[in-house]
Amino acid sequence: MITKKKTEAYALGQHICMSAHKARRVIDQIRGRSYEETLMILELMPYRACYSIFKLVYSAAANASYTLDSDETNLIISKAEVNEGTAVKKLKPRARGRSFPIKRPTCHITIAVKDISLDEYEDEFMTRINESVYNKSREGFWGRIWGKK
Repeated sequence: MITKKKTEAYALGQHICMSAHKARRVIDQIRGRSYEETLMILELMPYRACYSIFKLVYSAAANASYTLDSDETNLIISKAEVNEGTAVKKLKPRARGRSFPIKRPTCHITIAVKDISLDEYEDEFMTRINESVYNKSREGFWGRIWGKK
């Protein structure tokens, strides 16, 4: 039986005070690139959105190294998307007791990193065969050395 292994880790930033259009301008530049190249690009781009996206990419890589035990050199940005969030509505006081509405747009950013060194599918039959061969060879070799039969 073939099972699917987990090869992706992600980081999600919600309610970031920024227009989704401005964040997409940066996200389109990093989608599909390697982790190290992405960090270099984000440090050198002159946009305000880069700082928030940089923190999310760094967090996604930390999640991948913790959950998948993967090295940062093997990571690529597999999914990067920006969705519109709720608009924060305020009222600005104006002349003669009136008010003017102010809408601060927010966005939700999702960054997913994938480890390209891991196989996505695992064959349980081959895993069992490899384990049994390993155990038999271990018993035979170490059995002779340590006196086990």
